[in-house]
Amino acid sequence: MPNPLPFRIPAQRVPLVEETAPTLMSREWYRFFNRKPRHGSFFDTTTQTAANPNTAYAVTFNNTATAFGINRGTPTSRIVVPDTSTYNFEFSLQVDKTSGGQGLIYAWPRINGVDVPDSASRLRVKDNNDETIASWNFMLDLQGNSYFELMWAVDSTSVQLLAEAATAFSPAIPSAILTVFEVSL
Repeated sequence: MPNPLPFRIPAQRVPLVEETAPTLMSREWYRFFNRKPRHGSFFDTTTQTAANPNTAYAVTFNNTATAFGINRGTPTSRIVVPDTSTYNFEFSLQVDKTSGGQGLIYAWPRINGVDVPDSASRLRVKDNNDETIASWNFMLDLQGNSYFELMWAVDSTSVQLLAEAATAFSPAIPSAILTVFEVSL
């Protein structure tokens, strides 16, 4: 009979009861029957600014809304996954332009400190006090204990990731939101 704790299987083979006759199933397959997919939701309540144009910065996350097996690392820009698997990373950035003229923001994923090839996107923000949401996702294969970082850069320091306080009619607006979900076991 399987142990009620799904991650502690004392035997190499465990019983699998079928209608006809009990059989043995390998431990590798058994661990997936009782395994909940890893997931996490993270956000940041501070305005994030770039000190220099055309310089890569990692988006930070200072809060965890919910998580199972996926955690913020150190520094808090790192999102650590425990298992080798495919993960879907979805994000939104509250982009703000603080002075006149146009500005560009770039975003891309980085795994274990290495940029993912052919993955960057660019968004143009126009005029003073122009705000927009940059939002898309990445489906990435990661090894166990790897970390993901969402990188960003701007061509002008007047482009920032804006966080705003709650109002009488609306909750607070995080500067960045990231959700992660394991899509293959």
